[in-house]
Amino acid sequence: MDYEFFMRKALKQAEKALSAGEFPVGCVITHQGKILATASRTGTIGNYPNEIDHAEMIALRDLSGLELNTDKDKVTLFSTLEPCLMCLGALILGGVDQIVYAYEDIMGGGTSCDLAKLPSLYKNQNMLIVPHILRTKSLELFKSFFQNPKHSYWKGSLLAKYTLSQ
Repeated sequence: MDYEFFMRKALKQAEKALSAGEFPVGCVITHQGKILATASRTGTIGNYPNEIDHAEMIALRDLSGLELNTDKDKVTLFSTLEPCLMCLGALILGGVDQIVYAYEDIMGGGTSCDLAKLPSLYKNQNMLIVPHILRTKSLELFKSFFQNPKHSYWKGSLLAKYTLSQ
């Protein structure tokens, strides 16, 4: 599978989010080389951000609306930021068997969780995690976001400091 090709599609979604003033997370869900769903982060503008409409959650919602007859163990998610715990749980329950991400979320990334210590619904998953595909391109988007004084989402956070220090 051409990880960079699909990550470039996810980066386009992240650029779309950034252009709208949103946190620059984009994702693509594929099945055997075919794009099934795409999404970008919404809900990060304003005084009280929406913490449900992550790009991964939107893409999963869109995916569930399709009438597909696919082998779930061949579904891959490409995301410009490492999925959080909420998204990781939803991806596991949604049957995604591979997560490919660009930039590590040192503040809230969930892919380093030890699934073996979780209840059986989660621990029996054989999910492949592939980090840092086109990391530099994604990092550029996050730097641009955090450097813009108009953006208050996660301003001053560990992720913002980590990103801006690179």
